[in-house]
Amino acid sequence: MNFLKIVLLPAVPVYAMIIWIRNYLFDKKIFKSKKVNAEIFSIGNITLGGSGKTPVTIYITELLKMNGKKVGVLSRGYRRKSRGFVLVSDGNEILSTVEKSGDEMYHTVLDCKVPAAVCENRVTGAEKLITQTGADTLVLDDAFQHRWIYRDLDIVVIEQRFLTDERFFINSLFPAGTMREPFTSLKRADAIIINRKFTSKKNIPEKFSKYFSGKKIFNGFYQAVGFYDLKSSSHFGLNEFEGQKSLVVSGIARPFSFLNVLSQTKVDTENKLIFRDHKHYTHKDIQLIRKAFYSTNSHSVVTTEKDAVKLSNFSKELDDIDIYFLKIKFKIDDEDSFKGFIFKA
Repeated sequence: MNFLKIVLLPAVPVYAMIIWIRNYLFDKKIFKSKKVNAEIFSIGNITLGGSGKTPVTIYITELLKMNGKKVGVLSRGYRRKSRGFVLVSDGNEILSTVEKSGDEMYHTVLDCKVPAAVCENRVTGAEKLITQTGADTLVLDDAFQHRWIYRDLDIVVIEQRFLTDERFFINSLFPAGTMREPFTSLKRADAIIINRKFTSKKNIPEKFSKYFSGKKIFNGFYQAVGFYDLKSSSHFGLNEFEGQKSLVVSGIARPFSFLNVLSQTKVDTENKLIFRDHKHYTHKDIQLIRKAFYSTNSHSVVTTEKDAVKLSNFSKELDDIDIYFLKIKFKIDDEDSFKGFIFKA
């Protein structure tokens, strides 16, 4: 993998120049952001996946919803099997499938029960979502780089593990590294959330501190709620899976945190199938899961909530296997301060 990244190093300056020119044109108002008839909260990042944007999107959507806002959620629907605008939910019922909406949006709709849509063009998507549902506030999932739409608040989520990783190819720009934009782009952010997930809180490394200077910074983490039966939705406490030999199935970016919390709850994670992020499961994959489950004499399959929304399509093929997903919630350390910041905005 590092060999491929070395080969791609010469492309990094080209990518960096394209990013710089694009941002310069927006900063100088040559490219103009368009306002829509709603308050816009943008949640994004400067890295390629794994920072926790969707849990943060769900968290902020719930905060705004509790404050009396008619909230809608909009994303591009990464790796969905559809194009253009798709109304995923009108706030009362789900109108699309996980394949057409994307796993992250479908997960968001199941949790928040708010109007939601996916669209590559955020301006078009926002206008249609507002018109069709009457939403007065929109939360944009993964929109930091989508500057064509004006936002009232720009929040960037950064995984703490990314900041503390010393490897050169992690803190480098795409295509050699994992960064969508350089750290200097954080100047556009109104607030930064450092997501430590299931690990302990650490200070921002000194070499990065200058990029965070003067910014409103919040620290967040994941809280494991419990395990849920994929088929019956029955809830089980974390300790009920202690010592259980399970087959772990994951199709998310950087599954380290998921495996880490399973280990913390003393779930046996020796047997696992790790797929690429946003995995589209096929019948062939289901047969692979079945084979691994029986060959390892596992008691159950344990997976993520994002994977669960897709595996639920194969309930019939997996009717003889107990499948559970770990439900997590995003939390902010100083929640009162964060609420004040959001509602003031």
